[in-house]
Amino acid sequence: MLPRHMQRLGRDWITHWNGSQILALNSPVSSCMRWAGHYPWASFPPLVPGDFSANWRLPPFFGPWTQFQNSNWQLDNFTQSSCFHLPNPSMKSEGEEPLTKKRRLSGQHDTSTPEEETNSSNQKEALCLSVAQNEEKQSSKKGTVKRHWEYFCQHSGTMKIFENKETDQSNTESEAKFDFTVMSYNILSQNLLEDNSHLYKHCRQRLLIWTYRFPNILQEIKQMDADVLCLQEVQEDHYRTEIKLSLESLGYHCEYKMRTGRKPDGCAICFKTSKFRLISSNPVEFFRHDIPLLDRDNVGLVLLLEPILHCKTNAAICIANTHLLYNPRRGDIKLTQLAMLLAEIASVAPQKDGTFCPIIICGDFNSVPGSPLYRFIKEGKLNYEGLAIGKVSGQEQFPRGQRILSIPIWPKKLGISQNCVYEIKQQQKEENAGEKLEAAKLDNTQEIVIASEKLSSKLQHHFKLSSVYSHYFPETGIPEVTTCHSRSAVTVDYIFYSAANDDTAAQPGAEDSVHGGLKLLGRLALLTEKDLWTVNGLPNENNSSDHLPLLAEFRLIER
Repeated sequence: MLPRHMQRLGRDWITHWNGSQILALNSPVSSCMRWAGHYPWASFPPLVPGDFSANWRLPPFFGPWTQFQNSNWQLDNFTQSSCFHLPNPSMKSEGEEPLTKKRRLSGQHDTSTPEEETNSSNQKEALCLSVAQNEEKQSSKKGTVKRHWEYFCQHSGTMKIFENKETDQSNTESEAKFDFTVMSYNILSQNLLEDNSHLYKHCRQRLLIWTYRFPNILQEIKQMDADVLCLQEVQEDHYRTEIKLSLESLGYHCEYKMRTGRKPDGCAICFKTSKFRLISSNPVEFFRHDIPLLDRDNVGLVLLLEPILHCKTNAAICIANTHLLYNPRRGDIKLTQLAMLLAEIASVAPQKDGTFCPIIICGDFNSVPGSPLYRFIKEGKLNYEGLAIGKVSGQEQFPRGQRILSIPIWPKKLGISQNCVYEIKQQQKEENAGEKLEAAKLDNTQEIVIASEKLSSKLQHHFKLSSVYSHYFPETGIPEVTTCHSRSAVTVDYIFYSAANDDTAAQPGAEDSVHGGLKLLGRLALLTEKDLWTVNGLPNENNSSDHLPLLAEFRLIER
């Protein structure tokens, strides 16, 4: 503690202090911040590394040097590194932080006590120097976490890491290929944010208003410059007045499906008209008034797009986007909604030769990696006999209620088989294929077939789907995170794609697949939970959704 006359001197000095007379700064300053010593009487303009001279001098008002030396300040921190060890402004929150978050942050440099800071001055000096060097190298905003590009070397199966998106020069025929990028992004509906304010207690209130958030979201979309955007939680009034117009000005054509009932948000798929032409747009409503199981208002959207300037005239790509039910305890609804989306894809994606065109499925599936729902998407099959409803999505470690999934999960009147296809359309397909006689024979035994299907507990689909992301960092095994707020930090967002047979980045998927078509060239790397809390979780000053955008680059492979 400093002598009382020193405290008075400090307070008087603040009133009359003129920064230009004491510190030689290279850039103007606009606000005040506490010094690292945590003395409330000493307020100064924030000093940004690299923005001020390394030869600045301490002001003379401190009095005898011995008194200053006896305080908690360390001269080395200032004169050698020319850098303050200050908490990042974007890390400060209003209100009390959740206890779990305090435990997460314990041990990180920005939560050290003054005594710990004094004892580790050398480490802080090195850290400050590192921060200064990084900020000099890149012009990114203060408080952002850097995400890098990971490119796959298709011949060796290895991965290259780049700071920014770069063109893959490994293939000299790249000009003759059709390469495109796809982004999936839950942009956080403003209505849902306000209805679930308890999830964002770590955020300053000014960061949560739409007029602050939308410019940040639009800037992210501009920077990533994806050819296809799959957006979730797109609020209808914002879409109509701002989002659609802004994206159209960037060269996108937009298709939108709002949720049913009184839910004011929905899903959008936007694509660059310079890259694709729309063949068909197919909205999917999961609500069915005649089926009690399907009483939720979630939706999906399936587009069939034709690449422009591609040598194969009949080439097409199926893009699907959805946001499944959140409720962790209703796995039966989640699986049924997924089956309805897959049935729509199966009706849109077939080609003349009987195979499926390349498929990309994006969205917020409200299910974690390794869960039964996730495995069903990737493996193409799921035996749900004896499976508890609360364990389908894997969102809860100890699910409440152990009610077992019924067999079958959904009633026959839904018109979707256990193979996740429309039963009526499949019968029409058989008749159109010249199998009228066989179809007539099946009519006699239709009830027997349906009865046996009702007893089956096996779901199946015929798509070979891989995940763009591996969900764990290979060096450490630490989970990747796509969403992070006051209550949780997990992966629930995915980009699944139908992998070509020679795609070395593809992960094991459905075994009996009859199609391929896409090769994963690269992806924008995800982050860990610890990474995200260094910028105060999500949303924060620079990232205005509670989800991270997912971004991948594909190449369309000729058959």
